[in-house]
Amino acid sequence: MIEPLLTDNNECPSLFIVDDDKVFCDVLAKAMTKRGFSVTCASSIEDALKLAEASTPEYAIVDLKLSSESGLVLVEKLKTLDPGTRIVMLTGYASIATAVEAIKLGATHYLAKPVDADDIMAAFERTAGESTTAISAHPLSVGRFEWEYIQRVLTENDNNVSVTARILNMHRRTLQRKLAKKPLRE
Repeated sequence: MIEPLLTDNNECPSLFIVDDDKVFCDVLAKAMTKRGFSVTCASSIEDALKLAEASTPEYAIVDLKLSSESGLVLVEKLKTLDPGTRIVMLTGYASIATAVEAIKLGATHYLAKPVDADDIMAAFERTAGESTTAISAHPLSVGRFEWEYIQRVLTENDNNVSVTARILNMHRRTLQRKLAKKPLRE
């Protein structure tokens, strides 16, 4: 069992959960409250920024895909407001490109859904990389490689689907269908 985190003055640390899935947000908020956090939820970048400007959180859990917005924007803004905020990015659409960008922008960790509160607690506690992480014995499948490449090009073009489709020489609707599917596992 992971111990609850406490600040120097034994107050509960503040935690923002930013996810547009209300049920997931409510369940996670209850679980994190039990682990010693003072939790505030938001369902959009705009709402989260209003809350953060009033009081920056010590910890944040940010979903990568917030309706039509990218949670990467929020990671960058939260780190600008307070470089000490520890941020875990969650996503059901994990890709190497978005993981790299999340870490570059200041996220502490990047986790693919489904996750539980203990996974998130462990991610908050990690302060360094792990050089003993196992290297996969299998290369990426062709389908997964395609997904990763599309995600990289999409990220390079600020998530603009039309521009990305042109660069990939693909019809925009075809690209949208590919993006709507869950990524293939390795």
